Amino acid sequence: MTGKLPFEALSVDTLAARLGANDALCSHIGKDTSRWKVREVGDGNLNLVFIVEGAMGAAVVKQALPYVRLVGDSWPLPLKRSFFEYHALTRQEARAPGSVPAIHHFDEGQALIIMEYLSPHIILRRALIEGRQLPNIARDIGLFMARTLFRGSDLHMATKDRKADLALFADNVELCDITENLVFSDPYFDAKMNRHTSPQLDSIVAELRADRDLKVEAQRLKHIFAANAETLLHGDLHSGSIMVTETETRMIDPEFGFYGPIAFDVGMLLANFWMAFFSQRGHEQNGKRDTMRAYLLDVTVDTWSVFRTEFSHLWRTERTGMLYQKSLFEDQGDRLGAEQALDHMLHQVWTDMLGFAGVEVHRRILGLAHNADFETIADEDLRATCEAKALKFGRHIAVNRRQIHSIDEVNKLAALIEQENRI
Repeated sequence: MTGKLPFEALSVDTLAARLGANDALCSHIGKDTSRWKVREVGDGNLNLVFIVEGAMGAAVVKQALPYVRLVGDSWPLPLKRSFFEYHALTRQEARAPGSVPAIHHFDEGQALIIMEYLSPHIILRRALIEGRQLPNIARDIGLFMARTLFRGSDLHMATKDRKADLALFADNVELCDITENLVFSDPYFDAKMNRHTSPQLDSIVAELRADRDLKVEAQRLKHIFAANAETLLHGDLHSGSIMVTETETRMIDPEFGFYGPIAFDVGMLLANFWMAFFSQRGHEQNGKRDTMRAYLLDVTVDTWSVFRTEFSHLWRTERTGMLYQKSLFEDQGDRLGAEQALDHMLHQVWTDMLGFAGVEVHRRILGLAHNADFETIADEDLRATCEAKALKFGRHIAVNRRQIHSIDEVNKLAALIEQENRI
C-alpha cells in the first residue's frame, strides 16, 4: 500500500504511476494506466481532487495537503483530516444510506480517499447561481440531516459506542479551530485574513464590529458549538458541499466532522439558501429572478419541515439511547411526556439554528472563505448591495433568534430586506 511510503502530494502527471497498482481503483476504472485520463478539479479551500477515467469507468481521488490550499504553506494543517472525513462518510452512509459517495479505498498515510465519481452531478451552489430549481433538494437534505444527526446522538446510539466515537472525532482539533475562529470570531474584528467588498461595505463592517449585542451573541453561539457535543456533525454543510442532479442529492466533504450541536449543520445549510436568495439580483443578466427567489424561500420552508418531521418520526421509533428513555415515558403510558420533551428539543434546535445561520452569513461575506453566490457578481457595487442586505438579515436573525417563532417569519423578513431600495 502507498501508505507505507512517505507522504507525497499527487499531481496529474504522477497519479497513474503512484496509484496504478491500487486494486480498488483499478477494479473500478481498469488496470491499463496508459488509458487513464487524469484531471484536477478541486476548487476548494483545502485539498487536491482528481477525476480519473479509465476503460471501465471513473473514480475520484481526493488527497489532503499539509496546509490550507487557499492560503498556502504559511498555514500548516495536519493530514489527519482525511481520516476524519473517511470515518464521517462511513457513518453517514450507515445512518442515511445512499446520501454520500461510495468509498472505494482509504490510505491514511497518503491522506487520500478513492471514492465514487458522481456524474452528471454538479455542485448545488453552481446550480443555484445558474437559476436551476431542483425539485428534490429540500426532501433529500432534510432527511439526511435528520437521520445523521439523530442516529449519531445519545438519543439513538448505545452509550459506549457514542462515547468511543466522540473520543475519536475529538482529535479533529485543527479543523474545529478553523470553524471556531473563522465563523464565530474573525468576522467581528480586523482579523488578518478577513476581506470584504471595499470600500462599499466599509461603514457596514464598522457598525457590525462595534455591535456589542451581535458580538456577545456570536460568542454565546461559539460557546454552544464548542461545549455541546450532541451528535456527529458534517461540520461544513453548505451548498458547495452538496452535489445534485434533477433527481439525486449527495453530500460530500465532511472533513470538518466532529461532535457538536444538532442545530449547527441545519443553520449552516439554511444560511446558504438565504445567501443564494440575496445574491439573485446579481445574476439577473438574462431576466428577472423573482421565481428563483420564491423557490429558494420555499426550499428553506420545506427543508426545515422535512427535517422536523423526520426527526420527530425517529424520536418516536428509534429513541433507543440513554436520553429521554421510553422507560420514563411511553412504557409508563405517558406518550404526551415524550412529545413534550420532543417539542422542547426541536424548539432549542430552531433557536440555535437561527443563530448559527446568522453568523454563517457574516463569515461568508466578511471573513476568509467567501461564497461564489456573491463573488461571481462582477459589478462590485451590485455585489455590495446584495451583500449588505444579507448582512442585515444575518444580524437580525442572530441577535433576535429567541423572538422569532417560525420560518415564515424569517422569510418575510428576508423578502422585506430584499425589496429595500429596489427601483
